[in-house]
Amino acid sequence: MLLHSVSLAYACTVQAKQGWSVKPKSFYKQVPFLRGHIKVSLSNYLAHKHISFEYKDDVAVIQFNDPASKVNKQSLQLHELADVLGDIWLYRSSKSVVLISGKPGCFLAGADSNMLQSCTTSEEVASLCEEAQKLFRRIEQSRVPIVAAIHGSCVSRGLELATACHYRIATKSKETVLGTPEVMLGLLGYCSTQEYNKVGLLGAFDMLLSGKNITADEAKKMGLVDQLVDPLGPGLKSPEERTMEYLEEVALYTFTQQKMKTCHCKRVCAELWDTVTGLGPVRKIIYSTVTKRVQKQTKNLYPAPFQIIECVKTGIEHGSNAGYLAEAQSFGKLVMTSESKALIGLHNGHLLCKKNRFGPPEKEVKKLAILGAGLMGAGIAQVSVDKGLTSILKDTTEDAISKGYEKVYKSFDTRVKKKAMISFERDAIMSNLSIQTDYSGFESADMVIEAVFEDLNIKHKVLKEVEAVTPPHCIFATNTSALPVRDIAAASKRPEKVIGIHYFSPVDKMQLVEIVTTDKTSKDTLAAAVSVALKQGKIVVTVKDGPGFYTTRCMGCLLMESLRLLQEGVTATKSDFLATSFGFNVGPFAVTDEVGVDIGLHISEMLCKAFGSRYEGGSLEIVKTMLEKGLKGCKSGKGFFLYGKTKSVNPEVEEILKNHQVTAPSLCVCCSSSEYDMQYRLLSRCINESLMCLQEGIIQSPLEGDIGAVFGYGFPPMHGGPFRFVDTFGAERLVSLMKRFEDVYGNQFTPCQLLLDHTKDPSKRFYQSSPSLLQY
Repeated sequence: MLLHSVSLAYACTVQAKQGWSVKPKSFYKQVPFLRGHIKVSLSNYLAHKHISFEYKDDVAVIQFNDPASKVNKQSLQLHELADVLGDIWLYRSSKSVVLISGKPGCFLAGADSNMLQSCTTSEEVASLCEEAQKLFRRIEQSRVPIVAAIHGSCVSRGLELATACHYRIATKSKETVLGTPEVMLGLLGYCSTQEYNKVGLLGAFDMLLSGKNITADEAKKMGLVDQLVDPLGPGLKSPEERTMEYLEEVALYTFTQQKMKTCHCKRVCAELWDTVTGLGPVRKIIYSTVTKRVQKQTKNLYPAPFQIIECVKTGIEHGSNAGYLAEAQSFGKLVMTSESKALIGLHNGHLLCKKNRFGPPEKEVKKLAILGAGLMGAGIAQVSVDKGLTSILKDTTEDAISKGYEKVYKSFDTRVKKKAMISFERDAIMSNLSIQTDYSGFESADMVIEAVFEDLNIKHKVLKEVEAVTPPHCIFATNTSALPVRDIAAASKRPEKVIGIHYFSPVDKMQLVEIVTTDKTSKDTLAAAVSVALKQGKIVVTVKDGPGFYTTRCMGCLLMESLRLLQEGVTATKSDFLATSFGFNVGPFAVTDEVGVDIGLHISEMLCKAFGSRYEGGSLEIVKTMLEKGLKGCKSGKGFFLYGKTKSVNPEVEEILKNHQVTAPSLCVCCSSSEYDMQYRLLSRCINESLMCLQEGIIQSPLEGDIGAVFGYGFPPMHGGPFRFVDTFGAERLVSLMKRFEDVYGNQFTPCQLLLDHTKDPSKRFYQSSPSLLQY
């Protein structure tokens, strides 16, 4: 009888999916004694690979759990969810539904590996979007209440699914974040521009255009989450297991006790605010203000933010049907843009550079020592103790070490004031840090990172002192930004334990780290250095030793060519504008002021000496004169610019330039007057240098080169890095420009052999296919 009943149920399901009329009540009349049991039988019979479900007190609990992945990817899970919900709606087999994840760290993520790459036209992509929209709209319109129980990351499709549900419960765990990162990939969501207007027009724009993740607390304040649940600690089971079980219990209780209600006061306030922002004139002001802000931030270089604004506007002004259609069409078009492909490529590279492909070191680095408590040393200490690394911060004077400690403490205290952490957490983190002016405790250090002044003699001195007091396994890592690591390692008794870890300033904000190896650096030393950098939360690229390594060497070209433009009469403001209007975050002169004019000069002189005339450009005498007058950049309040209440051009620099002015060569007047040519004089030099680094083996792959360029010296992200830019722009076209500049300015614009090879064979590309989306 049971087998007959299950067969009959399955037949009814097939008929329903084929469009036949099915009356579930008649089925239950045939087997009245199975009304309670048949639901479970059906769910077991119709099992899916990526989701599971069961009934608890007439509530269907649907669990996402992809067995083949660390995260729940949306494509397969949403197809199976549609099947399961279709059965529930068809048979009216539950009073309510709970959606929950079987993976504690992830509710539901975005696209899987090759879903978008398999589409060849925007129409194909749009159809994928429309399928998801249909499901989300059916969920939203469901008569069966559906709750999303969220623990872990809930982004992209996951948040769109949760927003379509009637109620959302989230844990107050640090792991629980909600967000719409699509704009960071040059995309928009499947239906996010239509769903997130539930949190108000301003709230929707803030989430959609920033791409930032928000905490569960922030989501509750916005109205994106209805209820919060405290995570549980350890017990008979792990904290994660107990939290997930408790979250499910709360979700079930919400339905059985009919607790799906919003605070009346908050609801009234929200309705009043929505009424105000819903007024036609007010909406027009909001659209205009948001558009102007996006134009200023993106310089009209990224199409996705403007498409997002238009889709939101279409949905509000012309109805949801028009909004959903506009969103699907816009999504399809954006996927095919070069900007999206570049940003997706960077996203993939970012994920790959967050992994240690060199394996675990023989001895884990548990205790770290940092030499130098200045800006860099204190920053390294901050990111180390924040991740639980026991650290010693050493300097030569009490005053220096006190200032360094204060910098670290202040960084965490600021987070306490912003309520990003509690004072107990701050104090617990700071307990990982000890400060001193001697070498006591170094006998148990596993790694020492030096962040002293860029002077080879000083670095040799501290290296010898460190090796005299540290154990044989201890690694010596230098934070030099330009000095060859092999020259520093020349003073070492253990050169296999010497490595470069080049951090970028400010250390707590800049994500990239260059790990620099010499011919004598051991594989275990490399693995340990990468492990520490990853533990500090950094993106890691590994480079071979050489003057300027990779990023500094490429960035130096920009400064040298910018100095030449300065001599030709182009102001520092104009020169920086040429760079930022192309997509650089900051211009070369602003960067030099930030790093320090003295450091900029030191590095430039070293690189010019190493690479000869091909690295030259403008006169470094300008910079030397600036230093003689005390113009050191931001740290002295004036460099190429003056830094007061507002930033302005420094008239002292203009005065210095009177003695160094040159006339643009008459053979190519356009080079000094055309913005296009001036931009490509800057750009072509740093691209050529990047390719030369790959040619010489300084970097190992185009991917690491692109990641290093974008995250290191600010290469425009929407171009994807110098190597992807060459693929998109065309090697032959770039060489043609450089040859014209070479005729006028000489060998600084001579294309490297690797670039010339790509012009000879048009099929040659650094990336052979469009990037697939690993996960977002």
